[in-house]
Amino acid sequence: MKFNICPLGQTVLKYQVPLDVFNTINTIYETKYPTLPPANKQLVGKIEKEHSLFYQGKDTSKMHHHNMLPDNVLQWIDEAMGHYLDFNKIKGYTKSLNSIWVNQMFQHEYNPVHVHQGSLYTGLSSVMILKLPESFGVEYSSEHIVMNGKLQIMGSVSGQFATCDYSPDIKERDFYIFPYDMRHCVYPFNGPGYRRTLAANMDVDYNPIINRGRN
Repeated sequence: MKFNICPLGQTVLKYQVPLDVFNTINTIYETKYPTLPPANKQLVGKIEKEHSLFYQGKDTSKMHHHNMLPDNVLQWIDEAMGHYLDFNKIKGYTKSLNSIWVNQMFQHEYNPVHVHQGSLYTGLSSVMILKLPESFGVEYSSEHIVMNGKLQIMGSVSGQFATCDYSPDIKERDFYIFPYDMRHCVYPFNGPGYRRTLAANMDVDYNPIINRGRN
């Protein structure tokens, strides 16, 4: 049976991080952790260890410009986000990497439902899985619905047959890209170890009028 698909609404794309990029980010975080700028005051996460690796936003009142990442890492993130925009057939855009930070979560910490923004209100958010604990601990109820340590991304489409929520089985080297205004959260876990992720924001300036329709 031949068919075509015309998806409406927003898209989440998952990429696999190249091993050299993945190892470089983890090594930089582990070796430079004591000197990395804290990012807690700029973020909503109920997480003690949140540290910035890159910031080039317009607002320097809370954080000065800095970059702890080599060119190959920044280039790969830039190319992945450019691919997202091209895949979604966004026309006439300009993009600029705004900020990159690391969240290292321990048991009972969590990231409440939130959205992102950079220097613009339009852009792309992302989550890269850097380290996972051996276990997220016991599910105290409804064991068949596994939610400990889960990333949940909530879509804005709510009609019949629409997929509204996405809770992937995350693995190290996963990289999820989605728009700034897609709500998302991370649930707490109750076991030993830690869950380390990277988030990157990219501002995207584009004309929403000419990009409303799909060909």
